[in-house]
Amino acid sequence: MQIYSACEIEHPYPCTKILWSPEGNKNATTAAPGASNFGGRDLLATTGDYLRLWSVSEDNEASGGGDDGEGTGALTHKREALMINNNRNSEYCSPLTSFDWNECDPSMIVTSSIDTTCTIWDIHTQTVKTQVIAHDKEVFDLAFSRGTDVFASVGADGSVRLFDLRSLEHSTIIYDTPNLEPLLRLEWNKQDPNYLATFKVDSQSTIILDIRVPCQPVTILGGHSGCVNAVAWAPHSSCHICTAADDSHALIWDLSQMSKRPVEDPILAYNAEGEVNNLQWSSSQPDWVSIAFADKLQILRV
Repeated sequence: MQIYSACEIEHPYPCTKILWSPEGNKNATTAAPGASNFGGRDLLATTGDYLRLWSVSEDNEASGGGDDGEGTGALTHKREALMINNNRNSEYCSPLTSFDWNECDPSMIVTSSIDTTCTIWDIHTQTVKTQVIAHDKEVFDLAFSRGTDVFASVGADGSVRLFDLRSLEHSTIIYDTPNLEPLLRLEWNKQDPNYLATFKVDSQSTIILDIRVPCQPVTILGGHSGCVNAVAWAPHSSCHICTAADDSHALIWDLSQMSKRPVEDPILAYNAEGEVNNLQWSSSQPDWVSIAFADKLQILRV
């Protein structure tokens, strides 16, 4: 396997999250209604100062491979296909901390902001579907459940909140940290949407929650001697999760027995050359997990 730089995009503000469209290269005729401007192209979304969507396509004029070892292909990007401001009354907006792209309806993106709000966008019509005041303080992360209607968020107020787009008059607080310590990240188990994973700022533990049993974690995963930075559920299994931290370790856990006994030890461990600040578990090739540390990206075979 060879990794090479195929394309670079100049981002005008530090990027807080980046995702490929779950629609991928789906033909425009099978895309959602109103998607004619976007269907059939690879789209990349980023958040920072604004929500930005980028059109990325193959460079048909690129020659195959050279002597410099840079690979055998190229991508090109055009200008932003879309730049969206969530402040209707000003050209300025509050910085966006994260977002998620709905896998069942690729026209829908939800963003979180330091202004305590979550905003649901229709990227095909380039309009706001709805905006909710989600937390008492900054919202740090959010994630869609399986399906199109439910998402959850975490923030500086130390709560995990559940929202249903069919009834946004109320949200459900499913967990509060004991001393209202901020919660930094949230990952939803797409194989079993009853379970969420989250962790506190500057914490060495990962909290596993069952939305059917609010307020009480199902289990808490230790194992790290540094602050947890990222978690990822296995895309092909409902009971496996990977955590990564400042102790340079990426750990894979088996949660199949967590309702019966505490989960004390991981089943796999990898020691990287530096503090691991991010990870991703491939949904198309679930035997592979990628981690990022220092200025390096490593792809690990599970």
